[in-house]
Amino acid sequence: MLIYYSNMKSAFQNWADVRVFLAVMRTGSTLAAAKVLDMSQPTVARRIDALEHSFKLTLFERDTRGFRPTQDAKHLLPHAEAVERAMERLVDEADNAKLPNARAIRITAPRANFSTNFSRIISEYSDLHAETHFEFIATNDVMDLGAGEADIAIRIAKKIDDDRLICRKLNEVTASLYASPEYARRYGIPTSPAEFPGHKFVVYERYASSVGVNEWLIDQIDRSQIESRCADVEAMIAAIKVGMGIGVVATSMASDHPELIRCFPPPPGYYTNSWLLINPDAYRRPEVKSFVAFFAPRYQAIFKRPAEG
Repeated sequence: MLIYYSNMKSAFQNWADVRVFLAVMRTGSTLAAAKVLDMSQPTVARRIDALEHSFKLTLFERDTRGFRPTQDAKHLLPHAEAVERAMERLVDEADNAKLPNARAIRITAPRANFSTNFSRIISEYSDLHAETHFEFIATNDVMDLGAGEADIAIRIAKKIDDDRLICRKLNEVTASLYASPEYARRYGIPTSPAEFPGHKFVVYERYASSVGVNEWLIDQIDRSQIESRCADVEAMIAAIKVGMGIGVVATSMASDHPELIRCFPPPPGYYTNSWLLINPDAYRRPEVKSFVAFFAPRYQAIFKRPAEG
């Protein structure tokens, strides 16, 4: 491996010769290439000679009609073009790095967190900071911010054990039982667990309820009352809306669905925390620090509103 690298280094010293090689390949002569490159014709010819010497290959047959590429030149052409594209990308990235806030802020959260209220906050910030761009990664998987997989995460957990991250507690998160207007019309709404008999329910199957209300509900009802099992929050809300039964929704998310009817307040003690997690390297970027200061209090307000009802 070391010998291969050493040979590569000694055989090829001037990356600009790739540009000269491509110009001659595309124009068919050193004179035409010189005009494209804004060089003298003798300079272009010398660079081709130097490249052939470095590669120990004949790249062009010279005659009165110009420079005709050899099979070796044709073989090297796609690789030279790949170098050209890489250099163009390098220049583009260098130019972008000079611009303020050129890099997108990458935010990851479960799909349900990219709600109407979340979008409203992003829109408000974008109105004030049009130069800032965002990339949203909607996933129920926990991405590794410490490894740079994202810049910011919204995470629901009792506590955060990753000391590599900047952690800001947003609020306590609770959940309640909700039903659709159609379900309420047909079956009524329970006002306590004592009224659960005779009702139908939808529960989470694999999705771990963030506040434990799902597990509490399963303990309170008979298995025959379970009408449907849902894999995630989106499926749960859809099942409730079509009237399959009563189900568990975080009170903050229910604010995006005002048609849902809350049965009764959540059981005492069933809560967890909402966290804003930031990669420390990302937080050094001025646009990330500005966004966090803007976003956190507004997102906190989303959680407070339902609890007041």
